[in-house]
Parts: sequence; structure tokens; C-alpha cells
Amino acid sequence: MKKTDHYTDYAVKSILALCKIHSPSGYTMEATEFLMSEISAMGFAPKKTRKNAVICELGGKVRPLVLAAHIDTLGAMIRSIKGNGRIRFTPIGGYAGGFVENENVTIHTRKGKKFTGTIHLINAAAHTFKNTATMERNEENLEIVIDEIVSNEKETIKLGISPGDFISFDPRTVYTKSGFIKSRFLDDKASAGILMALAKAIADKEIKPSRKVYVMFTNYEEVGHGASSGIPTDTEEMISVDMGAVGDDLKTDEYKVSICAKDSGGPYDYEITNKLVEIANKAKIDYALDIYPYYGSDVEATLRAGYDIKHGLIGPGVFASHSYERTHKKAIKQTLELLKQYISN
Repeated sequence: MKKTDHYTDYAVKSILALCKIHSPSGYTMEATEFLMSEISAMGFAPKKTRKNAVICELGGKVRPLVLAAHIDTLGAMIRSIKGNGRIRFTPIGGYAGGFVENENVTIHTRKGKKFTGTIHLINAAAHTFKNTATMERNEENLEIVIDEIVSNEKETIKLGISPGDFISFDPRTVYTKSGFIKSRFLDDKASAGILMALAKAIADKEIKPSRKVYVMFTNYEEVGHGASSGIPTDTEEMISVDMGAVGDDLKTDEYKVSICAKDSGGPYDYEITNKLVEIANKAKIDYALDIYPYYGSDVEATLRAGYDIKHGLIGPGVFASHSYERTHKKAIKQTLELLKQYISN
């Protein structure tokens, strides 16, 4: 087996493990501890920021670079408990209501208890309601039916469930024999797994960075302020490693690494984008250069916070973003290779 394939396999293994850890924005403690343990086992000394992000210096001395992925995901929070004992929820992050209809969920109470349930339309039965097909899927028309014998608000409250409890969605993570990873939250756990594999390659001395490299795993990206703080003061460049958008007229697919030239926040740094393209061409990496029309990244939060840095964005192509997502092992490999080449130039 080629060494590149070895680290790609490690990335896939890490992605699968991360996807199975519940971590909606604001409730990422278990994912943080997983990263701290895994990266420490490589021989590095990761640290947690006050916001509970993980940052680790991987080596090198000049031209400090931060590679950032986020471990927080979409999710929800209990808004209120209804008179029938069911739950009205408010989204964490942005997604269409139809993307979570019929999804199994876990409710995480403030006292550490966990309850399961399912998101349903309020008129869920096609045999008893004529408008199930046409009803809008929104906060008013979707509810969580918990897997407990309750019929009113008091009975649900008695279980210890209350407004403000976090709700996570079942990731339904699958790795197929043909190399596809299907799961919720490949945005951005696919990239987090890739950064873990990059760290492992450096720890194994398979790569020697030609510059100072940090990896950072943020935890509030889906709500807009993940990397707005905690960036090392000597940082000169920062690249968000996030999902590559697939769809419409974009050239990115599930087998490529995507390089973003512009998203909803504006253009990415001209020199960094050019360098990424140049390296990809020279190394014969399968890539696409694209514009993401409805997208924002961690590094933009860093810029808005006032950091004076150059910025870029790359990531594996991910289909069906913010829904039940899919990517392929080939995209993981191409993204990892581009990162290896970039930190070595």
C-alpha cells in the first residue's frame, strides 16, 4: 500500500469516528475531547481555547500558517414543550426543514440525561390528513415526538426535559465498499479528519513542513463566529479546510479537491488561490476552481474580527450540503495531497 493511501485511510477512519460524535454548535465537548486525545497520542501538545476550540502547533519555524476545520454541526435546541407533550424546536445553523423531517434525534438535557425522538410533521399521517404533501416544512409545522410515554406538557417536563436543551440529529454514517462516505455533517468533519491525517503524517516524519503550521478545530462555525478568536498572534496565512460545494454550474464533484476563489463574503486572497492552483497543476492533483454563491467560512470570521492575514479556502467535494451529505475517498485523498504539497512549498 502506498503511504498516501495509508494516510487517506487514516483520514477516512477519523471522519467516520467524528461523524458519530454528537456536536451541534455549542455542544461540542465530546468531539473536542476526542481530538485532544487523538492528537496528544501522536506526540503533539494540543490546547483548548476559552471557546473550547482545539489548536495545535505541528512544527516548522517561518511564515506561520493556520489550517482550520470546524467540528461543530447543524442541530437544534428545544424552544418549548407543547400541550401534547411534544417538542417545538429552534434550528442551530441553517438548513431547510424538509432536510430533517423524519430524522431520529437525541435530546441532551442540562443535567446530562439523554432522550431519543423523531422529527415529524404535525400532521404526519397521510391516511388522516389531506395536506401532508403541501404543508410547509418549518418551525411551526415540524415537531419532535419523544420516545417516552407522554401525552401532555407536565409529563414531558417531569422527565427532566426543558427549553434550552440541545438536540442532535442522527448522522446515519455509512462507508460503502465503493469508497463513498454518506453521513450528515461531512461539513466539516470530512476536513477535520483530513487535518488529523496531516498531523499524523507529520508526527510520523513522512512530511517535514517548510513553514510553521498550526491546525485549528473550531466549534461555532455554523453560527458564524468559529474562528473569530484564538488565532495565534504570529499567523500570516490562514486556510479554511471546509467542504467543497457541489451543484448547479460548479465544476467540483465528490472526487475532487475544490479551491474556492470567491464565496458570499467576497474573493479569497489572490496570491494564495493562485499558489494552490499552481501546486495542484504541478502535482497533478484532481481539483476544481469554483465560486460558492451561498457560503461563508471560518477564515472570513477571522478577517471580520480584525486579523491582518492572507486567506484561502479548500476542501473535498461534498454533495447535498446541509442535508444527508456524501463524498468519496478520492476527494479526501486529493485534499490531503494538496495540503501536504502546500505546507512543503
